[in-house]
Amino acid sequence: QVQLKERGGGSARTGASLRLTCEASGSKFERQCLAWFRQVPGKDREGVARIEVDRLNAEYGDDVVGRFTITVGNTEIQSVAYLQMNSLKPEDSAVYYCAARPYPCTWADQSYYHWGLGTQVTVAS
Repeated sequence: QVQLKERGGGSARTGASLRLTCEASGSKFERQCLAWFRQVPGKDREGVARIEVDRLNAEYGDDVVGRFTITVGNTEIQSVAYLQMNSLKPEDSAVYYCAARPYPCTWADQSYYHWGLGTQVTVAS
């Protein structure tokens, strides 16, 4: 059973940086897409960044391109996805979720099979 666990949320000021970690365990990840989504109350979940763990090609949502970077590290038993968030803005405040699905990567959140519980990011102006 695949399990995803996010770490690293918290509070930051505008312009600061935070790094989120998603630990994906339970099986060796092959041909999987790891993605970060975020959601604020009353709004749909928004795709932030995604990466294919074997090909390492990353894509970003329009609101974060140039500020956020997704990377992944693989071991024999797990993959770890990092989301480096720089130049944070108050509108980046949300609950951030890690998600996984087999290739291909997509922004369709409903197509992801596995989800973490989320971690809150709050950016003060």
